[in-house]
Amino acid sequence: MIPWEKIGTAQIPGSDGELRLMRRGKEFSIKLGSNELMNSRLSGSEAALATLAAKQIENVANPVVLIGGLGMGFTLRAALAVLGGKARIVVSELVPAVVAWARGPMASVFGDSLDDPRVSIRETDVGEIIRAQRSAFDAILLDVDNGPEGLTRKDNDALYNADGLRAAKTALRPTGVLAVWSSGPNPAFTKRIASAGFDVNEVNVRATGRGGGARHVIWIARKG
Repeated sequence: MIPWEKIGTAQIPGSDGELRLMRRGKEFSIKLGSNELMNSRLSGSEAALATLAAKQIENVANPVVLIGGLGMGFTLRAALAVLGGKARIVVSELVPAVVAWARGPMASVFGDSLDDPRVSIRETDVGEIIRAQRSAFDAILLDVDNGPEGLTRKDNDALYNADGLRAAKTALRPTGVLAVWSSGPNPAFTKRIASAGFDVNEVNVRATGRGGGARHVIWIARKG
């Protein structure tokens, strides 16, 4: 068995937590403490976040999409594959080192996705982008932290509370959609997102995308 090798660390802004980038052969893992946040072999549910949201805006001619969280680029690459050539995708990543890893040791995972002319990368809190916009996006895709229950950074909870959901609704265009990834179910969040005025559908997906792996949850919420 090839041992894991630590090839990078990064401090999470606004937190005492430290991310660790691990590599074993061609496999990559990003960890926080004993928790594995993502693995290059498990991309199915993050890709589904993009494909499910894109289905909701398939009739939009020139969609503008905001992705919160670059991670290992699974959501970004899936979005590029299903959105048209005139789409614009803004990716917000809070941890600058994650972007550096994408262009460095994990370049083989990302391919040419970061250089696609449809893509712009913002090294900032996605919440700041959302709060600064009004009717700007056709879709907002949130793969931030572990879902509505913060794990890496307490400030991330502000994306998923009532105020955060109202801000997302304001930042969306009239027929826009908010898509949220979570490592597991959260009935309180389901009620909260409905109370914010979204028409919400909760979808269960598998981590591998092929019927195996952990069960994850994606909320697809259309602006009402």
